[in-house]
Amino acid sequence: MDTRYSTGKEAFKHMTTEQLRQEFLVQGIFRADEVSGVYSHIDRIVTMGSMPVQRELDLEQNIDAMKEFGVSYFLERRELGMINIGGDGYVVADGKRYDLVHFDGLYLPKGTRKVVMGSLDKSRPAKFYMSSTPAHQAFEAKHIVFAEAKHVPAGSAQDSNARTINQYIHPDVLDTCQLSMGLTQLESGSVWNTMPSHTHERRMEVYFYFDVKENQTLVHLFGEPQETRHVMVHNEEAVINPSWSIHSGVGTSNYTFIWSMCGENRTYTDMDWVATEDLR
Repeated sequence: MDTRYSTGKEAFKHMTTEQLRQEFLVQGIFRADEVSGVYSHIDRIVTMGSMPVQRELDLEQNIDAMKEFGVSYFLERRELGMINIGGDGYVVADGKRYDLVHFDGLYLPKGTRKVVMGSLDKSRPAKFYMSSTPAHQAFEAKHIVFAEAKHVPAGSAQDSNARTINQYIHPDVLDTCQLSMGLTQLESGSVWNTMPSHTHERRMEVYFYFDVKENQTLVHLFGEPQETRHVMVHNEEAVINPSWSIHSGVGTSNYTFIWSMCGENRTYTDMDWVATEDLR
């Protein structure tokens, strides 16, 4: 479990490229037969990945719950969401099995003690991308198949940002304490996401980019609207964005990304928009 400590606005302005990457970029999310984890002190979100190939994987195999979270098991005071971006797989949570095909999601509430993940075909292993946030109440576990997510068209080909926002863990789909999570797909020929940009002081966000084609890349923009910085992002990498930061990106080709949010509220439209001409 890699731990990252929150960085304020003033320090952010003076960070080098390498410092920005060390603090905010999450790499190596999927490794065969491992569960990875990055614990950020920004709203205490945990970004995780699991790719079972030869064997089942226990969610806590690399977590010392008492040392790192002060609890007897990982989800004792946390909730967790996941989306499978790989081959067909399954999750067994407290004895109940959920079969997750490509782009299926799963929400597990506070109090879930045992989580085991597996793949149906080791030649096409499942890839479970996961986000976990603190929780004070237990809601119902829910398997969200792709068709049951809320699909919201956005942008236009004219503005190079035609995309579909697929809302999985969202107030219109299910109840959670604070976690929201979804998947945005850009259409062929579109490369911009979240532009015009915005901030939301009451929520932070993590962007996980994937389906980035070979020899292609992305420029992820973040920071205060008048003090923007960037990191170069490659396939299956994520960026942690503080609440005071914009979070936007442009690729050399179209791509897909998963967004995870947590904070004071779950009102998806609670945003402070930034005019594009005001960005610096």
